[in-house]
Amino acid sequence: MSPQRKIRVAVLVSGGGTNLQAILDAAKRGELPSAEIALVVSNKAGAYALERAARAGVPALTITKQDCGSQEAFESAVLAALEANGIEVIVLAGFLAILSERFTARYPRRILNVHPSLIPAFCGAGFYGLKVHEAALARGVKVTGATVHFVNEIPDGGAIIAQKAVPVLEGDTPEVLQRRVMEEAEWQLLPAAVETVCAELLRQ
Repeated sequence: MSPQRKIRVAVLVSGGGTNLQAILDAAKRGELPSAEIALVVSNKAGAYALERAARAGVPALTITKQDCGSQEAFESAVLAALEANGIEVIVLAGFLAILSERFTARYPRRILNVHPSLIPAFCGAGFYGLKVHEAALARGVKVTGATVHFVNEIPDGGAIIAQKAVPVLEGDTPEVLQRRVMEEAEWQLLPAAVETVCAELLRQ
């Protein structure tokens, strides 16, 4: 019996790569039977996520807008790398570059992003990283969480795949809340969503 075909996945990163690590760990535990993490692309030279990819034996590239000279040239370079590696699904894991409609239209319902709030709260242009948690605390919400969604040309605007709520506790700082949302929501939701989307593509 031939082994099951797997969907080739690329993870796009900008920083430390904690969400990438969650995906790699899930794959190692056998929780991503439909997916193969085939490539990591960083838009920041020296991002720690590249070290995580190397440790997991996943090929990794650095492609920066600075080196490419423009957004269009940057996106073309990323697309060329994805095509050269036979990538079918893209995961944005702490990827801080906004992708144009020209890019996202090439991969309809095949680009996933994790956002550290319950969309539609605290999302859209300008809401990323600690800013999301600062806004949630300033608003006084009692519950926050994370959302995995498909990516289209609108920041945080694509269809929602999965959400998980996380309590906001008395005395939370943005950093403490960020860590809880990662541990209790992002790191669980994202690998599961990758498997769901890849399994669905294999059924088509």
